[in-house]
Amino acid sequence: MRPRTKPEPLAARESPPSERGFITLAGPRYVALDAFRGIAIAAMILVNTPGAREHRIAALRHASWNGCTIADLIFPAFLFIVGVALWLSLGQATGRGAPRPQLAAKVLRRAALIFALGVLLNGFPLFEWSHLRIPGILQRIALCYLLASIFVLTCGVRGLAVAIGALLAAETALLVLVAVPGATDAFQGPEANVGAVLDNLLLHRHLLHEGWDPEGLLGTLSATATTLAGVLAGRYWIRTPRPEQRIATLFAIGTLCVLAGLALAPWLPINKTLWTASFAIFTCGVSLGMLGLCSWLLDVRGYRTWAKPFVVYGSNPLLAFMLSELGDKVLWTWMVTTPDGRQRTMHTFIYDAVFLRVFSDPYASLAYSLVYVALWLLPLGLLYRYRIFVKL
Repeated sequence: MRPRTKPEPLAARESPPSERGFITLAGPRYVALDAFRGIAIAAMILVNTPGAREHRIAALRHASWNGCTIADLIFPAFLFIVGVALWLSLGQATGRGAPRPQLAAKVLRRAALIFALGVLLNGFPLFEWSHLRIPGILQRIALCYLLASIFVLTCGVRGLAVAIGALLAAETALLVLVAVPGATDAFQGPEANVGAVLDNLLLHRHLLHEGWDPEGLLGTLSATATTLAGVLAGRYWIRTPRPEQRIATLFAIGTLCVLAGLALAPWLPINKTLWTASFAIFTCGVSLGMLGLCSWLLDVRGYRTWAKPFVVYGSNPLLAFMLSELGDKVLWTWMVTTPDGRQRTMHTFIYDAVFLRVFSDPYASLAYSLVYVALWLLPLGLLYRYRIFVKL
């Protein structure tokens, strides 16, 4: 019997990790995971910061209701990655016998900080508290991270698998079985389901839209299932030493998940806003395939040049997202006087003066987004060069 070997660390850094407050210096990293996470973050910024929202190309628009576009795959991929990273940190810490109450306190602190940053980001720069949106991307990440961590700290592998099924079943049952006055079914529209009713009841006047929010509370149940799927993938990743075996399994299970999600779609539509079980299963399959593809390119084929910018993004994902969102808000609120005497936002001024002079829409909008994503590589690349990673 061949002795069990440790899985390849995927280009772990040689220098040991050290921490100073929220800053982590050096420390081992998993390049394929960082690359996949960087793809997700860069794509998220690309979708969130178009040159002109009304002129975005179709692939970068979210599905208006049922259905799935490339843009709809990004957030589930990031939550899946959160789950993988959660096992690499919390799962292994529990295996080493770290005190669970201490780990739980760290999880709660981190989730609270991420949630608070999301609320502050929503309010910036005006902070109109009476209408401030409470849900959001960071807020959902915080809640999914918190709930998934609780399961990791209290359940074994079988318990995690059962939790995934239970969360998807509970969300589906609430959507399908709880009737909403005036709605023929839960998939009639964004306000015609129990999730919207719950959000409006608890967070009235603090939602993105009147009566509903795409990051509502009910969808967090199935989004947590997506995160837990990443946890199981991370566990398998660590415990399987051969890259070829890992990749083949990721592709096989990913394909099955994609087919299962599509098979459910006629009865349970693929819907990101509701984060239906079919959407969670389908996007989990895509995420498994993407993780396998990154690992195949980097660990098996040795193609690393393409991944460098994505690894930079993936090494500081929270900072990259926060800075890009704040920068976009500043550009949209910074008023300037143009040569013809008109008052315009800096965003509009740059877009009209530079990008619309070179391209026509929607390519001007896409070019603006690409340039905006590329510009953030400068400060993030500097941090990466000195092995500085901002963690909460």
